[in-house]
Amino acid sequence: MFSSRLDWTIATNPLTRLLHAKRAAGDRVLDLTESNPTNAGLAYCQNEILAALSDSRSLLYQPAPAGLETARSAVSEYYSGRVEIDRILLTASTSEAYGFLFKLLANPGDEVLIPRPSYPLFEFLAALESVRVVSYPLVYHGGWSIAFDELEARITEWSRAIVIVNPNNPTGSFLKQDELARLLGLCREHGLAIISDEVFCDYALVDDSARVRSLVDVEEVLSFSLSGLSKVSGLPQMKLGWIVVNGPESLRKQAANRLELIADTYLSVGTPVQWAARRLLEMRGEIQPQIQGRVTGNLQALRGQLGPDSPWRVLKIEGGWYAVIEAPRILTEEEWVLTLLDQDNVLVQPGFFFDFDREAFLVVSLLTRPEIFGEGIRRILGRA
Repeated sequence: MFSSRLDWTIATNPLTRLLHAKRAAGDRVLDLTESNPTNAGLAYCQNEILAALSDSRSLLYQPAPAGLETARSAVSEYYSGRVEIDRILLTASTSEAYGFLFKLLANPGDEVLIPRPSYPLFEFLAALESVRVVSYPLVYHGGWSIAFDELEARITEWSRAIVIVNPNNPTGSFLKQDELARLLGLCREHGLAIISDEVFCDYALVDDSARVRSLVDVEEVLSFSLSGLSKVSGLPQMKLGWIVVNGPESLRKQAANRLELIADTYLSVGTPVQWAARRLLEMRGEIQPQIQGRVTGNLQALRGQLGPDSPWRVLKIEGGWYAVIEAPRILTEEEWVLTLLDQDNVLVQPGFFFDFDREAFLVVSLLTRPEIFGEGIRRILGRA
């Protein structure tokens, strides 16, 4: 009697069951998967955040499908004024933004191309819109890049969009200028749009003039840049994201009008956070340096614990909050994560959660509190 959209396996996996048992027994688990900035020991300006949410205008309901002009103007300022507010549509989250875009671009049964490895939420978001996902590989040769031959081979008459995550989660790889040029050519040839998830774009770990920071200046094809307060200001609980519509003016206006119609159906973005948006975005100047320092420090600590003869390897990271560790293949990924949790009380994520195409990789969050991260890494590396 239920929709086939929800035909997912919902049984808990062995790692989750073991974690629940550990915590129920009172064991202290070193959680190296912590990616919630509000739970990572960062210093927030509590009074200023609460004051920003106390605007008396929040008591008046003024439905604006694309978002209040003042909030969209604040987002435009985030992009240094390069984006006109009529190209900006507010959403309650990046996940909702994906849902809107899948509705906009695809009919039931159509396809969107997503990177592999990448964040595992895409399949669920697409399924809820009756859209199919087709993965295209990122390959690693001392750095990550798009396997364009395989990407092009996966484009069919049902393809509607290519999703890029820039920088990728969890690989931390940025899209490069030459890759963008090839993507634009593919999209022009096949009539595809680009959905660019840019939530981590403020967190670069290396200087690289070849990297693409954002697609907001793209004019050649229809594209959409996604971001939000969750990562930009370290405020996931505020539930404010946005879509910037890019590309040829005619297509851009058509897309923006249709997105506004979709948003008008839901009117999901809360009024208080819209009035607070400018101040909350300004607060990124206080929280981003803390996150950058945390991520950089933990990455240095991780690399510092690896000796020249270590059987462990940290893959190249260019940005974001995560590190990928290649583990000795004396165990499978599942055996590694279960052993580390069972015997060392260390929680990490296996590569197969992110659809890595081979073993054995462990994914850790560089946002973890340093004392927990350092001890957890010491225990992991002590295993081999």
